[in-house]
Amino acid sequence: MSSGPENHEGSSGSAEPTSHRPQKKQRSFLRELPVLIGVALVLSIVLQAFVFRVFLIPSESMEPTLHGCAGCTGDRIVVEKIGYRFGDPEPGDVVVFKGPDSWNTKYVSNRSDNVVVRGIQEVGSWVGLVPPDENDLVKRVIATGGQTVECCDDQGRVLVDGKPLDEPYIKMDFPFTPGTQTCDTELKSGRCFGPITVPEGHVWVMGDNRSNSADSRYHVDDEFQGTVPIDNIIGQARFIVLPPSRMGGIDAPDIQGN
Repeated sequence: MSSGPENHEGSSGSAEPTSHRPQKKQRSFLRELPVLIGVALVLSIVLQAFVFRVFLIPSESMEPTLHGCAGCTGDRIVVEKIGYRFGDPEPGDVVVFKGPDSWNTKYVSNRSDNVVVRGIQEVGSWVGLVPPDENDLVKRVIATGGQTVECCDDQGRVLVDGKPLDEPYIKMDFPFTPGTQTCDTELKSGRCFGPITVPEGHVWVMGDNRSNSADSRYHVDDEFQGTVPIDNIIGQARFIVLPPSRMGGIDAPDIQGN
């Protein structure tokens, strides 16, 4: 009869190591967690620095292609950085770039005056959680180095090397009425500019919302005649990722018909 309790005690003892196994796994995971977080942060920094980055559209200058306005939820876009390491921007590309000096007169730093908070913001910027402290802008490439750009022809279209562009993405522009308000009338159309010959290694950029975009046209008196150095270009805008209702690719049509 005594064998019953002994067997019971023995079975209880053999079950004891099994009951501790989940705790060992949990401890192992907790030890590995900082390593996993560190690896994830390093990967995020590398990807953000060399492959892609997410940017928020803060203004209406690229409507309706990219949505952004004061007091609303702007589009978040993925900007791909690799392509321009092997080739230059093409007319029709939507690009994000660091504003040249003359574009930055109204820029206000987004960093805190508090040293600790500013340090946290810098770390957040490295992993893409906080915007970088620079005037990053988004526009569409219209002309590249060596090309001459101006507006307008008799239909109010932008000309590059004397040829009108096909720009289906434009929905909002300044009035242009043949015989009443053109580039030759006393009251000129707001579309008119140029001609400007783009320096080599630069691009001429314009917003899709032509009547509400402080683009190359507004900086023709600076050292680059309003053009943007290719070295300032961060990458090409490829996708809208947020909000979900606007997810999709960003068109880069062949506007010069080459």
